Amino acid sequence: MPSSSSSKPSSVLPYKTSNLRDHYKIGRKLGQGQFGTTYLCVDKADGSEYACKSIPKRKLFCREDYDDVWREIQIMHHLSEHPNVVRIRGTYEDPLFVHLVMELCGGGELFDRIIQKGHYSERKAVQLIKTIVGVIEACHSLGVMHRDLKPENFLFSNADEDAPLKATDFGLSVFYKPGEIFSEVVGSPYYVAPEVLLKYYGPESDVWSAGVILYILLSGVPPFWAETEAGIFRQILQGTLDFESEPWPSISDSAKELIKNMLTRDPKTRFTAHQVLCHPWIVDDTVAPDRPLDSAVLSRLKEFSAMNKLKKMALHVIAESLSEEEIGGLKELFKMIDADNNGTITFEELKIGLRRVGAELTEHEIQALMEAADIDNSGTVDYGEFLAATVHLNKLEREETLVSAFAYFDKDGSGYITIDELSQACRDFGLNDGHLDDMIREIDQNNDGQIDYGEFVAMMRKGNGAVGRRTMTGCLSLNVGDAFRAAD
Repeated sequence: MPSSSSSKPSSVLPYKTSNLRDHYKIGRKLGQGQFGTTYLCVDKADGSEYACKSIPKRKLFCREDYDDVWREIQIMHHLSEHPNVVRIRGTYEDPLFVHLVMELCGGGELFDRIIQKGHYSERKAVQLIKTIVGVIEACHSLGVMHRDLKPENFLFSNADEDAPLKATDFGLSVFYKPGEIFSEVVGSPYYVAPEVLLKYYGPESDVWSAGVILYILLSGVPPFWAETEAGIFRQILQGTLDFESEPWPSISDSAKELIKNMLTRDPKTRFTAHQVLCHPWIVDDTVAPDRPLDSAVLSRLKEFSAMNKLKKMALHVIAESLSEEEIGGLKELFKMIDADNNGTITFEELKIGLRRVGAELTEHEIQALMEAADIDNSGTVDYGEFLAATVHLNKLEREETLVSAFAYFDKDGSGYITIDELSQACRDFGLNDGHLDDMIREIDQNNDGQIDYGEFVAMMRKGNGAVGRRTMTGCLSLNVGDAFRAAD
């Protein structure tokens, strides 16, 4: 039952926004989901096309529903660095709707292409599943579980046969801590993992969903099928995989072995995303990735520790200017490591936090990362320092961000950062100001002894690799069965 309106907030976003229609012209309807409708929208400033998902607030019945939408926005920002995740551009809210403006993917759903083709060749299925599982590995390294992976939630950038594939719809996604157990039954019936139905699950359930997608890519039909929802769930919990019917006899043993390892009912023995990506059927003759993706915290701390002082200070300034939605995911990562919840991370907390996400580092290596992130040399890493060290460098793409960071150091507005201004900034941040001459020489391309805006931007961009309470019933689309039968 919906909660009474007294418990319902008036807005999803914690701030006021301008009107969507002041910036965009709304065009034709692109798609209809359970919680929102997606329209084409055109930027009035430059004519660029985007997709706008409009969620009617009358469908948000209680505070948890509002929180779910806010979390979806934060998670999309948190994952925005990934080339195979639909990028969010902006968020708007008015009395009736919340609008998410996103990258436009004009090539349609993976689901539609499966229906159109019947099924894929092994070579093409490898490319697609590699992308899908790569997204899962990236999500898990960032402390996010998708919880609704299915071919409808992967879009092609354009109509080309080899167009990039991108994950979308993070409406059921959640932040999680290693070892945390979830019990809400969410997802879509064909793709839901057995442990989700048993209300005791973690991120391993995403790999099960990907295993179901792989089975469908190769055969055109779902591995667990029945006429009713209850029948589908019974099959998921007890059914056997059919590798006898066409086209399975002509599919390689290696592909079938991988599917079995992804559709193992025990999540403890099921393949991880990384194991899937290392499987011979995926890797073929090229070199397998030698170890799992570093957790986002570790890889970003490593990047940060290699930066010069000016870049570290600039990232601190930039992190402070980011919106709540852009840093929501980093706040969750900080809370995961800050065990005693006192607002600072100690050496011990960082060591335990990194080990929980699978990082195998010596105490000396962890100490070096700690010292790099601890800009003011207090012996601990506070929230601001953590943001500076872990904010993804794609946040530097925005010109206005770089302009305001440059202005922070260029105190007299001369258009140059001088050694005196740099020395003062170091003192403000509690850094020693030794070796500034060497650092300026490294950044100063025209050898005039100071840093202009162009040189500052070149330094900032150098080496930056682009790198729910909703019920199950609400998420189900039983017409999918008819489509699969048609494709069979």
